Amino acid sequence: MTVPISDRLPRIFYGGDYNPEQWPEEVWLQDARLMQEAGVNLVSVGIFSWAMIEPRPGEYDFAWLDRVLDILHEHGVMADLATATASPPPWLAKLHPESLPVTADGTTLYPGARQHYCPSSPAYRERAAALARKMAERYAGHPALAAWHINNEYGCHVAECYCEVSAEAFRRWLWERYGTLDALNEAWGTAFWSQRYSEWGEIQPPRIAPTFANPTQQLDFRRFSSGELLECMKLERDAVREFSPDVPVTTNFMGLFKPLDYWKWASEEDFVSHDAYPDPADTEDQARAFMAFDLMRSLGAPGKPGGKPWVLMEQAATRVNWRERNVLKRPGQMRLWSLSALARGADGIMFFQWRQSKAGAEKFHGAMVPHGEPENSRSWHEVKQLGADLEMLSPVAGSVGEAEVAILLDWNSWWALELDSKPSQAVYQMDGLAELYRPLLRTNVAVDFAHPESDLSGYRVVLAPNLYLVTDAGAENIRSFVADGGTLLMTFFSGIADENEHVRLGGYPAPFREMLGIEIEDFAPFAEDASNGIQTKAGNAYRCELWADLIHAHSADTLASFTNGFYAGSPAVTRNLYGEGAAYYVGTRPEPAYTATLVEAVCREAGVKPPIAAPEGVEAVRRSGEDETHLFLLNHNLREEEISLPRAAVDLLSGERHENSVTLEPLGVVVLRGNFSQW
Repeated sequence: MTVPISDRLPRIFYGGDYNPEQWPEEVWLQDARLMQEAGVNLVSVGIFSWAMIEPRPGEYDFAWLDRVLDILHEHGVMADLATATASPPPWLAKLHPESLPVTADGTTLYPGARQHYCPSSPAYRERAAALARKMAERYAGHPALAAWHINNEYGCHVAECYCEVSAEAFRRWLWERYGTLDALNEAWGTAFWSQRYSEWGEIQPPRIAPTFANPTQQLDFRRFSSGELLECMKLERDAVREFSPDVPVTTNFMGLFKPLDYWKWASEEDFVSHDAYPDPADTEDQARAFMAFDLMRSLGAPGKPGGKPWVLMEQAATRVNWRERNVLKRPGQMRLWSLSALARGADGIMFFQWRQSKAGAEKFHGAMVPHGEPENSRSWHEVKQLGADLEMLSPVAGSVGEAEVAILLDWNSWWALELDSKPSQAVYQMDGLAELYRPLLRTNVAVDFAHPESDLSGYRVVLAPNLYLVTDAGAENIRSFVADGGTLLMTFFSGIADENEHVRLGGYPAPFREMLGIEIEDFAPFAEDASNGIQTKAGNAYRCELWADLIHAHSADTLASFTNGFYAGSPAVTRNLYGEGAAYYVGTRPEPAYTATLVEAVCREAGVKPPIAAPEGVEAVRRSGEDETHLFLLNHNLREEEISLPRAAVDLLSGERHENSVTLEPLGVVVLRGNFSQW
């Protein structure tokens, strides 16, 4: 189904963060003309403008912003208008020092940078909501308004606050969650280490303690902290909706960002937007950026294969400024990565920022318009080319992705998995996700992300990497998926704890033993430099590292066994038939070659295929609309690649008709239009 993100701007968004308050007015008209030249149709305005809009408490100056929006409208550019609350003005901290955030060790974070606010602070919330309401009241009817941009990158610098205001808010949150101290003491397991609470006022955030803090207390504080920031967003969202209920609302996410449960966040906004800054010098970081693209597409429509269009709200045109070494994107790379986002469901391609700053902490961060004369800049010509490309690709807007594979991701499990006091502190959720995602990316098998409790019936294959914590509902949902004919691949340390971070008793992994056909006696994590080996039934040998489960196979078949140590010969990888489906289990971290072989075999068994055969390093991704499909072919290699075509197709970008094959130049892209469902 083809559904544009906004009726106010139904084609593909193109532009970036625009900060006219950093420049004299004579630059604004020049900016608008350059935007027209580049094909820009949307800019984010006002993100860090609070001190300009409200220079003193309750005194508002909108005159400059009125002129900016009028100029944009006159030049055919629309505004993703921010509520301007991401960085409070200095006067808020002076009037309300209790609004400043405090770290776990008691350090107060002061103004001088950005995001210096406690998410639970009534003073901050009241002032932010008041500003959002004033913005909406003034600009709800402005013809340039296309969307509301709430705050900016929530939690980027202050994801948790440990001040007394937050402590009291945490107690209220716990009372609403548990109702009684008895229920809280049971959930937190406070019989351990004499931690039982007899009054609500005794409870504190998990500040710096002599040794390991209570695990459930830590987990609940992460839930609380994500929720407090979400409440801030909802206050501003509701304020702007009072005056402009028909204008879509978003706030920019940051990919696989651990502090915020984006499943809950995405359900509270009209469309998902995302900031992506992969390192050009790090191929693993680039792969994780594509993984985040697939997550963004999935967040907007949980349990719906193919997801929903989203917006790439920020990326770098050339380089960032905040790494130790800020590598420049090579010629063609910005275009290639932008169109990769489009292929994976983006309906908007935007940048931080429009014009490169001359002062401040981000003055060396790349921008669409560089410090020098634009016409003398290679990057400016690439910006213009991308604008022209996106205009030609406007038929893609509103279409959705295609996926028969889903990777399970639950922020609660992620938080719990990486708490301290585990068998190994070296088990990280991102590593587990990447290990299973990488083979799918390499072979161009489309993949969504899904919550363990969401509808899985539309997928053939579900992957569950290190799903340490699972609710009863999630466990039943996964079992039903397999029993109904699905194929599951689960990796080690899954199904261990319930939602309170209590171990599920009765043998590991308690909720999945019957489905997997195994029982795990114990865990045998490896020393830092140690490894083991596994051997398949066919006699192929591979290395493994990090972890070993001591597995007893009951009804499961053993696909690979450990080769060394006291558990040599015991199962490392198993497969079990359950109901109409099959469940695989991997009890270690095999080398990538084996994981790739296994994932490909699981997909092949389930009948999952890539859209077309392509050389390694060439992305092949489909987006489907009501009447047609678009096949993106993107060459990430520094050499030409030729792809055979089963039938002729026309490239939307060049208009060229390709008969039996298409040749991609290094970092080149073609977007073929037609019916490719049978390829």
